[in-house]
Amino acid sequence: MPRPGPDQYDDVADFGFREVPADEKVRLVQGVFDSVAARYDLMNDLMSLGIHRLWKSAFIDMLRPRRDMHLLDVAGGTGDIAFRFLERGGGRVTVCDLTEEMVTVGRNRAIDRGIVKDIDWIVGDAEALPVADASVDAYSIAFGLRNVTRIDRALEEARRVLKPGGRFLCLEFSRLAWPWLEPLYDRYSFSVLPALGQWVVGDRESYEYLAESIRRFPAQEDLAARITAAGLAQVAYRNLSGGIAAIHSGWRI
Repeated sequence: MPRPGPDQYDDVADFGFREVPADEKVRLVQGVFDSVAARYDLMNDLMSLGIHRLWKSAFIDMLRPRRDMHLLDVAGGTGDIAFRFLERGGGRVTVCDLTEEMVTVGRNRAIDRGIVKDIDWIVGDAEALPVADASVDAYSIAFGLRNVTRIDRALEEARRVLKPGGRFLCLEFSRLAWPWLEPLYDRYSFSVLPALGQWVVGDRESYEYLAESIRRFPAQEDLAARITAAGLAQVAYRNLSGGIAAIHSGWRI
């Protein structure tokens, strides 16, 4: 399967293994997350056997929250990264998600936890963030970049909103570093995950899309090159669980 290339001029986009008009992908992605929002976090625990919690802990370790840090967490709907950031001593977090239903779930979770200050919730597109230039100290996106229609535009937006010296971090499913694991991983992805989605959420198709979108996402080195091309510096990545996921990092200079 060919690797994705630069997308800033494309008028079509991948939606899993399907090719759709670029303008239609936003609606399709919103449909996926409207469907799964209420049980999104439960499904994350079930389908990763809880390992996503370790990945997110490593993500926050790399971010190194401070009281004077303002984080923009993109595609952060249910608040998982935002809550960890505040619990680890972060100052202020703005959560931006494409899907209003995900934001509603996150806001309700925050209220249930008694988190009512130092957190803002906005509905917005990663490709056109409703955030001022050079206004945040850190930008994070966890398991969201894969769903963006034009990845390069989203990366350029990340650079735009970061202050000079600001940190970029992306946690995303990636390419296995252990080829021998691929047959087992494929069987799990294309058989177990959709069945689990049907059982827990009543939605098989959304989790078929999840498995397909992972295969369409750029490999580690390819994504690092695109982050660099967007104008971020000192770009690096760290594999997690043998490349099932990876954290990419960079700086705005």
